[in-house]
Amino acid sequence: MNVTSGTPHPGGARPRPDDRRRRSVRRALVAALGTMSLAAALATTATLPAEASAPTPPTGWTQVFADDFDGAAGSGVDTADWQYDTGTSYPGGAANWGTGEVETMTSSTGNVALDGNGNLLITPRRDASGHWTSGRIETRRTDFQPPSGGKLRVQARIQMPDVTGAAAKGYWPAFWMLGSPFRGNYQNWPGVGELDIMENVQGLNTDWATVHCGTNPGGPCNETSGIGGSTACTGTSCQAGFHTYAMEWDRSTSPEEIRFYLDGVNFHTVKANQVDAATWANATNHGYFVILNVAMGGGFPGAFGGGPDSGTEPGHPMTVDYVQVLQSSGGGGGTTPPPSGNRDAYSAVQAESYDGQSGVVPESTTDSGGGQDIGSLANGDWALYKGVDFGSTAARQFYARVASGAASGVSGLVEVRLDSRGNAPIGSFALANTGGWQSWRTVPANIGPVTGTHDVYLTFTSGQPADFVNVNWFDFGH
Repeated sequence: MNVTSGTPHPGGARPRPDDRRRRSVRRALVAALGTMSLAAALATTATLPAEASAPTPPTGWTQVFADDFDGAAGSGVDTADWQYDTGTSYPGGAANWGTGEVETMTSSTGNVALDGNGNLLITPRRDASGHWTSGRIETRRTDFQPPSGGKLRVQARIQMPDVTGAAAKGYWPAFWMLGSPFRGNYQNWPGVGELDIMENVQGLNTDWATVHCGTNPGGPCNETSGIGGSTACTGTSCQAGFHTYAMEWDRSTSPEEIRFYLDGVNFHTVKANQVDAATWANATNHGYFVILNVAMGGGFPGAFGGGPDSGTEPGHPMTVDYVQVLQSSGGGGGTTPPPSGNRDAYSAVQAESYDGQSGVVPESTTDSGGGQDIGSLANGDWALYKGVDFGSTAARQFYARVASGAASGVSGLVEVRLDSRGNAPIGSFALANTGGWQSWRTVPANIGPVTGTHDVYLTFTSGQPADFVNVNWFDFGH
């Protein structure tokens, strides 16, 4: 959620495709593309499922902050942990919170309150004159960062405001972080860094995650859009149920990277080598604080149809079950992979949601559905997808959505291997130029029968060193 005025943050907007395949400089600098009473809001939300507490930290991790939002219905947040942002800007900061949003933030329990069932409600409201109010809170602590050689994980279990279509116009819920040098300065964005763990607009079933850094406008981080990615909520929509939104900032890897997760699946990763060293250092050599808010209107909703109007329904809260911050000090352990069976072999696995890789570059795609593909794929590159559940009926087909702008005479194999890159492929297909790096086709391949749950490796083999394929998604069939 960008905090400076200027070009709107069009979370899902896509840059024009670049068919110049210069592997050394290609970077994933993409842009993610009536008044309701408090009692009524609490009654509505009281039926939603909630967990009693934040989950126990996995082995190798230590909890450094958590709030389960336990307390009496209608009470405010614990001000020992949180502070309210009120009004329409930080003191001396950009007007309308720097984003063009139209609400006034308050500390009223009409806008920010516990529901008595272990949830926090942040509820936008509109008065009789049409003026909007809402809530925005941030942690008092500003020191959240990974230790040297370790990791930081920040996560929350959230149900977005349960409103869609025309009634959701202008809604902009967010769970995000700002670099500590911003507090008290309010003029040094985006250089000090911003990590958007979850953003949503207009009641769409989409979770956007973005890193902001560098200079505005433009700069190495493509501001004001930032380096972003997005994915859809599955099972239930983002609005219809709780989902877990998380960020892992990993200093145990080289290069350092920041990964974003939805329900345990990594869908967007930003690496230090995607920008120059000074930009990365300015954005990461300090702590961060956490923010929860629901804005109304502003640049991001504006990119998807505009701000609130007479058809927008007030009174739909963002519901937060818990916020938790974990640290892992060791370089070798503490990773939180997707649980076994988290991925369905027969539903599209987004290629950019890999759990490990070598030589892979996420980038925006113009393929149907938008989002990201993985590119710069050449001989020896690979991507890992953990916990793919094939079930008890054997899969015998592999399908991949691929594109190629490879030069004449350049081609290669897209191979599928199970559980180890050293295992023989269970299937593969060859690919040459399809008409361009964003000229997509779905290619099938026969595979040996597979049942059960496996880690899936896509490996790329070619007799030439040049890039030969992009992959948008893949799945399997019987």
